[in-house]
Amino acid sequence: MADEALVVIDLQNDFCPGGALAVAGGDEIVPLVNDLIRRTDHVVLTQDWHPAGHSSFASSHPGAQSFTMIEMPYGQQTLWPDHCIQGSLGSDFHSGLAWTKAELVIRKGFRPDIDSYSAFFENDRKTQTGLAGYLRERGIDTLTLVGLATDFCVGFSALDAVSQGFKTTVRLDACRGIDLNGSLNAMLQRMRDAGVTLEDPLSD
Repeated sequence: MADEALVVIDLQNDFCPGGALAVAGGDEIVPLVNDLIRRTDHVVLTQDWHPAGHSSFASSHPGAQSFTMIEMPYGQQTLWPDHCIQGSLGSDFHSGLAWTKAELVIRKGFRPDIDSYSAFFENDRKTQTGLAGYLRERGIDTLTLVGLATDFCVGFSALDAVSQGFKTTVRLDACRGIDLNGSLNAMLQRMRDAGVTLEDPLSD
């Protein structure tokens, strides 16, 4: 459909098994995502794209541990292992992903002092990626989101998509989550409450 787009979130090597911030089963979704890409006219990809020494890396804060929280000027921030460093193998899309059909690749997290989960906004909730404007210019009002990870970059992208006025579905069978201290169930509930359609054909 001309007014629909598939948004593939961060299906990169570092988020797949063997990567620096691996999501369990992250590579399992590649065949399904490829099938959705083949069946969708408009495809957008996001790519985590951090400079070395990014402020969201635990290694940038002496004595800090990965997966702990710190206070940043824009609010609470989870500290992560170094991942998706610009130009690294880890930042590349999974080698099995049929991504060349994508009409747009949104790179996010490239500002050294602000992390970015959402495809629409950096974590300061003010700095826009330009995706909403691009989709509106193309006449696209309906989105399906897939990718990694359900409870972080997919979830925050879906919440922002709804807030920007897009009809939004998350295909849970084409996502995998981190589930950090209950984050997966919490994000699923947030998405339901916001009006995101959660579709899981495997559970039907």
